[in-house]
Amino acid sequence: HRLFTLYRRINTFLYHISADIYKSHRHHNIFFLLCLRYNKLSRNVRDLARKIRDLDEKDGFRAQSTHRLLEKLYSIGLIPTRQNLSLTEKVTASSFCRRRLPSIMLNLRMAQNLKTAITFIEQGHVRVGPDIVTDPAFLVTRNMEDFVTWVDSSKIKQHVMNYNEERDDFDMMA
Repeated sequence: HRLFTLYRRINTFLYHISADIYKSHRHHNIFFLLCLRYNKLSRNVRDLARKIRDLDEKDGFRAQSTHRLLEKLYSIGLIPTRQNLSLTEKVTASSFCRRRLPSIMLNLRMAQNLKTAITFIEQGHVRVGPDIVTDPAFLVTRNMEDFVTWVDSSKIKQHVMNYNEERDDFDMMA
């Protein structure tokens, strides 16, 4: 029963991680608060994995819990594969930081450094799927990674299209 409660608590953290901290992202202590939150979350993931590992190997609940945890961590992008439970020991605060939108923008070569990526996000130039994202602490899952693009009305998108000679005459009029 405690294992299920801990699993539910980790799910709640994963989906509501940005609720109270990121409202005042201009403060200097925001990075410190993020590190604390990510450390706590990664510690909870490792604790849950240890508790699952301590269950009897023949128990069906262990297999089901292992599959659910590995699937969740893989879909978020915190572990590279869904092979075994030992991968959860490598989940750290930096694993969460690598899934933040500015880091994904660097991987996609949409920005040259983190500072400019954060500036682009805060100014509203980036969207993930159909939604414009202005929070640099937005966590991007594996599924949503392919949908990180520039906003259609963004001057940066227009500049990139001009540079790549992909902008057509209809776009020039707008």
